[in-house]
Amino acid sequence: MCGYIPTLVFLLFVFPGRADTKSSVARLEARYRTPKTLEASFLERYTENGRLVRVEAGTVYFKRPGKMRWDYQAPERNLFLVDGKTAWFYVPTDHTATRVPAKESADWRTPLALLVGDMKLSRVCEHVLPALDERPENPEHAMLYCQLRGAASKSPKRALGDSPSQKPLNGESVFFEIDTNSGDLVRVLVRDPGGVGIEFSFTNWRMDPQVPDSLFRFDVPKGVAIVNGELASGQGGVNR
Repeated sequence: MCGYIPTLVFLLFVFPGRADTKSSVARLEARYRTPKTLEASFLERYTENGRLVRVEAGTVYFKRPGKMRWDYQAPERNLFLVDGKTAWFYVPTDHTATRVPAKESADWRTPLALLVGDMKLSRVCEHVLPALDERPENPEHAMLYCQLRGAASKSPKRALGDSPSQKPLNGESVFFEIDTNSGDLVRVLVRDPGGVGIEFSFTNWRMDPQVPDSLFRFDVPKGVAIVNGELASGQGGVNR
C-alpha cells in the first residue's frame, strides 16, 4: 500500500486528466447502456483542409441491438440505415440505394451503433485520453481523444510511459465531446491525414422513445436501383 500511493501520484502528475477521463467515459457508457431505443437531432459538417464543404441536418434513431437510422432533412432528403446486418444509403432524387454488409462498412456513422450495443468505448478505442489539440464547444464539457483499435500497431515505437500520439499517422484522429453532468454525447470529430474532417453534433437526446421496428427496415422502393459496395467519396456518404 505504501508503494501504491506514490505510484498513483506519479501517474496523475505525468498524465493529468486521466482520472477525469475515466469518470467521463464511465458517465457516457452508463448514460447509453440501459436504453433500448434512442433519438437525437444531429448536425453533420464535412470539411476539406479546413474549408467547410457540406452541412447536413436531420434526426437519428438507434435501437438495440446495433440498429440505427439517420434521416437527413436538409439540405436534401436522404437516408442512412443499418438494420443489424446491412448498411444502406438511399438518395431518393437519384433513385439509387447503396448497400454493404454492416461489418464491412467503412462509413463513420457505423461504429456509432455501439450506442445500442454493449456500450463500451474499448470496442472502438485502444486508448482514451484527454484531447490536446481539440477543444470542447462548451468549456464545462470533456473533450477526449480516441486512438482507434489497430492504429497503435501502425504507429512508430514510443518510449515506455509515453502517451499515444494524437496526430493522425496512418489513420484518423477521433475525438468525443461529452457533457460531464449528464453523460450525453455532444460531438464526434474525425480528422484524417488527408485533411478531411467530419463532425457530428447531437442535441435533444431522448431515451427509450417509442420507435417502431419498421423504422429500421429498408424496403426498396419500386424503380430504385441497388448498388453493392461503398458509396463513392463526396456523394453524401461519410466514408473513412
